[in-house]
Amino acid sequence: MSESSSRTPRSSPLDDPQRRRLLGDEARLEGVEEDTWIDVIQKMDEVYSQLLRDEVALEEKNAQLEQSQQFIFSLLSAMSDVLVACDHRGVIEETNAALRELIGRSDADLHGTSVYALLAGEAAVARMRGVVELRALPRVADTVEVELLDAQGRAVPVDFNCSPRVDGSGRRVGTVLVGRPMAEIKRAYRELREAHEALKRTQQQLLHSEKLASLGRLVAGVAHELNNPISFVLGNVNALQRYGQRLSQYLEAVHGQEDAATLASLRRSLRIDHLLADLPSLIAGMLEGAQRTADIVQGLKRFSAVDREEHVAVDLNAVIQRAIHWVCKGTAQDFHVTFSPAPGECTVLGSTGQLMQVVMNLIQNAYDAASGVAENKPALAIRSEINGGKVKVYFQDNGPGIPENVLSRVFDPFFTTKPVGKGTGLGLSISYGIVERHAGKLSAGRCPGGGAVFELELPLKTPSV
Repeated sequence: MSESSSRTPRSSPLDDPQRRRLLGDEARLEGVEEDTWIDVIQKMDEVYSQLLRDEVALEEKNAQLEQSQQFIFSLLSAMSDVLVACDHRGVIEETNAALRELIGRSDADLHGTSVYALLAGEAAVARMRGVVELRALPRVADTVEVELLDAQGRAVPVDFNCSPRVDGSGRRVGTVLVGRPMAEIKRAYRELREAHEALKRTQQQLLHSEKLASLGRLVAGVAHELNNPISFVLGNVNALQRYGQRLSQYLEAVHGQEDAATLASLRRSLRIDHLLADLPSLIAGMLEGAQRTADIVQGLKRFSAVDREEHVAVDLNAVIQRAIHWVCKGTAQDFHVTFSPAPGECTVLGSTGQLMQVVMNLIQNAYDAASGVAENKPALAIRSEINGGKVKVYFQDNGPGIPENVLSRVFDPFFTTKPVGKGTGLGLSISYGIVERHAGKLSAGRCPGGGAVFELELPLKTPSV
């Protein structure tokens, strides 16, 4: 209760002795009865009591009004957004602390001034006029971006939400402008955009690094495979060069018209007959080595072709065998890999190069995991099975296996259990995306006897009618 409501009510203006004296005096007035005076006094008591009640109620209303004003003032002071209330001509009627702090002016300076004096530039004034002095009552609040002059005279962009203010009859009498300075938001957005661009560049570098790693494994396998035929061709070329020198020496003697005995002796010392007999095998060996080199290059072109939009028929068994060969020859020569293909044709639709990247990545990861176990020789068992128009390929290694707490994260980008510098964490993520684009599935699990197993599932190519 308020102070006024708790005080003791005042006594009547006429106490009992005064009332009796008045009645006695007035009773002597000619023509006025005593009952009439009693009625008048009772009416006066009633009016005075009503005045007391109205006074108490008024004081209670004043207390409530003061509380409401304090509440509204606390709300305005707590607002981080700037607020301006103006009439239909743009004359400021109310502001909040956020606006006054921004522009460096007091409430007394702002009250009664024009809202347009706070703006920077004629363009901002024109935009604000189009909202504040609008005659028609809009259905929804308008939004306008203007520049306010701050305490240092700099233009600060503010995004104002402009709502009409109406009187009791529904007539528009002014505008309430609530806005937020956009400088900090724009700065944060700019920093966020720069960070995003830096992240994209880093991601591109990591993707490039992963591609180079895959290419490095591929090149290492190809280089090892090319070494044998090239070495064979080089050896035969050296022998052919020596044979050519002998033949040149012998032909010089023939053209020099040496006698038959000298030619026969030279023929025996230069082993011309053996040379002529060996030439066909040398040439055949060189042709074979050159053909093997051409086949390897052709296979490299086929398996490392640039990705195309259309998918072609791919022999998955050939892809797996070639991936095993290149990984084992290139970077994991002590890796024991067995492959048990499913009987029958295993043809899928897809990109040979992308599928090769997936299989090579799974084989290389299996070797990296298995080589971490000191007492085991790294080994990988690959088997495939065909069921229901799909082929499933299982890659089971003898490594330590995948911990249960990270099993659900192995395909996440940048996640890796390898030491720093040993992996980018993108190989399995990229492989997962490639398999998804081929309408397949790639999953990981733990083997009951230890080690990890990856399951690659792809739809088989539908036979053409």
